[in-house]
Amino acid sequence: MSKKSTSKKSQSAEPKQKKISNKVYEAELFRLQTEMVKLQEWVRETGARVVVVFEGRDAAGKGGTIKRITEYLSPRIARVAALPAPTDRERGQWYYQRYVAQLPAPGEIVLFDRSWYNRAGVEKVMGFCTPEEHTRFLRQTPIFEQMLIDDGILLRKYWFSVSDDEQLRRFRSRMNDPVRQWKLSPMDLESVYRWEDYSRAKDEMMVHTDTALSPWFVVESDIKKHARLNMMSHLLSTIDYHEVPRPQVSLPKKPIESGNYHRPPRSLSKYVPDHVSELMGHSD
Repeated sequence: MSKKSTSKKSQSAEPKQKKISNKVYEAELFRLQTEMVKLQEWVRETGARVVVVFEGRDAAGKGGTIKRITEYLSPRIARVAALPAPTDRERGQWYYQRYVAQLPAPGEIVLFDRSWYNRAGVEKVMGFCTPEEHTRFLRQTPIFEQMLIDDGILLRKYWFSVSDDEQLRRFRSRMNDPVRQWKLSPMDLESVYRWEDYSRAKDEMMVHTDTALSPWFVVESDIKKHARLNMMSHLLSTIDYHEVPRPQVSLPKKPIESGNYHRPPRSLSKYVPDHVSELMGHSD
C-alpha cells in the first residue's frame, strides 16, 4: 500500500471510543447516585428549587439518564415532568403556562423530560406552530428563563447529542423489543427522515437561547453509559450543595411485643397466589 493511500485511510477512519467497563460503570453510577441523595437532602433542608431540562433527539438517552438520577430519590422531592401534547384549551393559553404549573416549590427538584423547548424542535419542524409563534418563542425564552433564575430557581439545561447512525440503530432495536415498542412512534420515524430539518432547528435554538445566564450543556450520548455518568457528574458540580446531618435513629434488638395482640387466622385473608413456587417447580 502506498504512503498516499495509507494517509487517506488514517484521515477518514476515526478511532472508536473505548467503552467503560461494567464494573467501573456500576461503581461510579452508585457513587453519583449517592451524591444525588445528598443533593436531595440539601434541597429539602435549604428550600432550594432545582429545574433540570433534558432535551435532544429521540432515542438520545434522556429517559435512561433520568431513571438513573431518580432511582434512589424520594418522589415527594424529585419528580419528572413529561407533559403530553397540549389540549385545545392549553393551546389557547400563554405558551409557557402549563410548564410554569410544573415548576418546583421550595425543597423540590423537577426534571423536565422535554420542556418548553418543544416549540423550538418538533413544533417548528412538524409545523405545529406558526412561524410567528416560533419567532416569539426564540425572543421570549431567554427573558422567561431569566425570570426563573432571578426568582432563585437553579436552572440547568442539557442537550443530549446522538449521531444519525446511532439513533437509527436504537430505533431498530426497539422495533422487535416487546417492552420498548411503545417508544417507537410515527413521530419518531419523522425525526429520521427530517434529520437535517431538526439540525437546523436545533442550531437556531442554540443561537438564541444559549446565553451566559442560562447556557446549554451538550452531552455526547452515542455511548449511553458515558452520557449518564458525564451528565450526572456535571450537574452535581454546578450546585454548591453539602451533606446535611441526618438525625440519629436507634432500633430495638428485636420487635417489641406486649403479648396482647393475636394475629387473625390466615384463612380470613386473600393472599396473592405463589407464582414463584410454580416457576421453581417448572425449572426442576
